[in-house]
Amino acid sequence: MRKLALISVALALPLASCGGEVAGDEPLPEGEADGFAWPVSVAAFGDGYPAAGDPCMRLGESAATSNYLDDSAVLVGCPTAVQAGALGGEIVAEIDGVTVVSVSMGDANVGMSENGPPPPEAAAAAPTSRAVAIRGPNSLETRCADRVAAETGARVIGTNRIEESEAAIAIYVNVDGAAAPWRCLAYRDGTIGEVMFASSEGDL
Repeated sequence: MRKLALISVALALPLASCGGEVAGDEPLPEGEADGFAWPVSVAAFGDGYPAAGDPCMRLGESAATSNYLDDSAVLVGCPTAVQAGALGGEIVAEIDGVTVVSVSMGDANVGMSENGPPPPEAAAAAPTSRAVAIRGPNSLETRCADRVAAETGARVIGTNRIEESEAAIAIYVNVDGAAAPWRCLAYRDGTIGEVMFASSEGDL
């Protein structure tokens, strides 16, 4: 009887060991890949971040994550702080065992200035107004005539002459009844500066 009992125990041990191996080969429940269970609170999705199979995952919108979502960044969750730090973003929270990191998407716009709009600095440096024509509709000449007419209350009957310089443009106009023309100092941005009567002893 004693030998029979020993034989029974010896046969039972390999069977128990074999049963343990079978239990260990069972797949982990869904959401527990690599032994980490992703909580529903972080709304994790995808098959890994930044590449498929990586331990971190992108996070969607939920009551727990909504304060950290940003249009200019990707919200990612990692099982450990070390994995989160390796992404190069900013660790913003830890939610139910998940380290939450915000990864900026700013690098996606690098090189845009080559084929797209100029950067803000270049746009600010660009001229904000175009030079106004000296003659023609709404030109420096017509603006000068309107200004002189307003100053004198008389009719401007034509342009006497125009003298250009680097600093300003002198426009001389003839005024009905005046012994000499009136002069405007005009600037290429469209402004009319000094308006004065050009006496025959001075500017003529």
